[in-house]
Amino acid sequence: MSDAIVADGLVKRYGDVVALDEMSLSVPTGTVFGLLGPNGAGKTTTVRILTTLVRPDAGHATVAGFDVVGDARRLRSHIGVSGQYAAVDEDLTGMENLEMVGRLHHLGPRRSRARARELLARFDLGAAADSREHLHRHHPARPPRSRSSPSGTPSRPSPRQPANCSATSTPPRRLPPPGRSSTRS
Repeated sequence: MSDAIVADGLVKRYGDVVALDEMSLSVPTGTVFGLLGPNGAGKTTTVRILTTLVRPDAGHATVAGFDVVGDARRLRSHIGVSGQYAAVDEDLTGMENLEMVGRLHHLGPRRSRARARELLARFDLGAAADSREHLHRHHPARPPRSRSSPSGTPSRPSPRQPANCSATSTPPRRLPPPGRSSTRS
């Protein structure tokens, strides 16, 4: 089975602070992988390196066959990443945020709207499409706002966050089944 992610000896320093100290991992294609650890273990730094947001000081990594440093631009066109509280604008609805992410990815208004509808349906988030409360749930820096529903009772946040599916606003490249080679575009 081929590996979707390979990291070997990744190191990242910020001044005297070693944020990542020779971290290595491999994630087989077609698996779900959780990166867990205590605060300060280097989880965020690892994700930032693997998504080309930060360059490692040492080591090597590939994602979907693309080198995270040498092929960073091409890799970015094949991946998406979204934090737990990601949104373009916290005052927009879930649908509006997804449309905006699509526009930022140059999908245009019509394709952005269609892709947003597709994602909301795919992740069973239709009820959250018109909600503005989805981003305020469980976020210590953003307490829930006191908005009222038409009945006068405070509205409650959606149990799911549409912003989390913004990482897939552009259709992802499908990796080949295990054992088959990939043709990069």
